[in-house]
Amino acid sequence: MNKFSRIGFILAAAGSAVGLGNIWRFPYITGEYGGGAFILIYLLAILFIGLTMFLAEAVIGQNGQSDVSTSFVALSTSKNKNWKFAGFMVATGLIILSFYSVVLGWILDYVITSFSTLPNEASIAGANFERLISEDVGSLIVYHTLIAGTVIFIVLKGIKDGIEKINLILMPLLGLILAGLLIYALTLDSFSQAVSFMFTPDFSKIDSHALLAALGQAFFTLSLGVGTILTYSASLPKKANFVKSSIVVAIVDTVIALVAGLIIFTFLFTAGAESAAGPGLVFISLPVIFSGWGMLGHIIAVSFFVALVFAGITSAVSMIEPALRFFIERYKISRQKATLICGGSFYFLGIIALLSMSKSFGAHLTFFGKNAFDIMDFMTSSIMMPLAAILICIFLAYFVEKDTLKEKFLAHTNETVFNIWYFLIKFIVPIAITILLLNKLGAI
Repeated sequence: MNKFSRIGFILAAAGSAVGLGNIWRFPYITGEYGGGAFILIYLLAILFIGLTMFLAEAVIGQNGQSDVSTSFVALSTSKNKNWKFAGFMVATGLIILSFYSVVLGWILDYVITSFSTLPNEASIAGANFERLISEDVGSLIVYHTLIAGTVIFIVLKGIKDGIEKINLILMPLLGLILAGLLIYALTLDSFSQAVSFMFTPDFSKIDSHALLAALGQAFFTLSLGVGTILTYSASLPKKANFVKSSIVVAIVDTVIALVAGLIIFTFLFTAGAESAAGPGLVFISLPVIFSGWGMLGHIIAVSFFVALVFAGITSAVSMIEPALRFFIERYKISRQKATLICGGSFYFLGIIALLSMSKSFGAHLTFFGKNAFDIMDFMTSSIMMPLAAILICIFLAYFVEKDTLKEKFLAHTNETVFNIWYFLIKFIVPIAITILLLNKLGAI
C-alpha cells in the first residue's frame, strides 16, 4: 500500500475537510447567528472538539496502518476482534458521497450558467433552482455521472498517483481562486463592514441553537466520524508527526472558511443584501448579485462556482477512500474491483437521491414525509457520524491503554498537551457530541 508524503497527507486531509461546508454552509450559518459571536464560539469548538477528534482518528489510523476495522482491533486492549464492527463508519462516507455528488452536479450547472445569463431577481433565481432540482432530471443525471466518473477515475490511480496528486493540483488552485476573490473584495467599500460583522461579537444573537450549530459545524467541517482521517492517517509513515499535521489541517480548514465568509459577506453587503440569506445564499442570492456587475460579475461567478467544484471534488474523493481500503484490506480484492463496488454503490444511490426530488419520481421515493435525499442526509449527519464519534471517544478512553496513547503523543508533543487531549476525549467531547446527537434527533 503506497504512502502519503507529509505534504501530501496535509493537502489530502485539508482537501477532505475543505468542502461545501466551508464555502457554502459556514457563511450562511454565520449570517443566521449574527456573525462575530458565533465565529468566536465556532473557533473554540474547532479547538476543543474538532481538533481533539481529528487527533483521535489520526492516532488510531497511524497506529493501525490499515482499514478502519483492522486499525481499531490493532490498538484495542488484548486485540479484541469485536472492534471490527467499528468499520460501519465506512458506509457513512459512501452514503454522503451519493447525495454530495448530486449537489456538486447542481454547482456544475451553475458554472455553465455563469458563462451565459445570470438571474437578475431573487424570484427568478429561486425558480431556476427549483426547476433544476425538480424538473431537469436528464441534466442532473449527466452532471452526477460526470462527478462520479471523475471521483472514480481519481481513486483508481491510488494514494500517490490519484488522491495525493489531485490535491497537489486542486488545493493550490482553490487557494489561488479564493485569494483572487479576496483581493477583489478588499477593493470594495463593504469589506470593512464584512470584517466588522464577522469579528465584532454580538452575544445577543447567541442562544442554545447557535451553540449547537457552532458545535455541529466544527465537527462536520473536519470530515470526522466517517473514517476518512483515520484512513488517510493509516497511509502516513508510522514515525510521521500526526499532531503537527493535524494542527496544520485544522488551521487551513478554518482559514478557508473565514476567507470564504469575508468574500461572501462583502459581496452581500455591497449589494445591500441580508447577511442571513440562509441555505439559498449560494444558489439564489449570490447569482443575483453577480448579475448586477456585468462582465465582471460573470468572471467572479465562474471563479466562485469553480472553486466550489474544486473544494467538493477533493472532499468527494476522501469519502470513498475508507470504503475502498476496507474492501481491499478485509477481503483481499484489487483496488479496481473495490472501486467498481463502491463507485457503483454511491452512483446508484445518487440516482435515487436526485430522482427523489423530482416532480416525476418524488412521490415514489418519499418515506415518512422525507424524500430519499433528505433521508440520506439525516441518517448520516444526525445519526451515523455522531455515533461513530462517540464510539471513537469510548474506545480510546476505556479500551486502549492510556500509556500506549501517551507514548504515541509524547513522540511529537509534551505531556501537558496529551493530558488535555485525553481529558477532552474522555469527558468533554463525548458529552458535547451526545448533546448534539440528541438535539438532531429532536430529543432536546
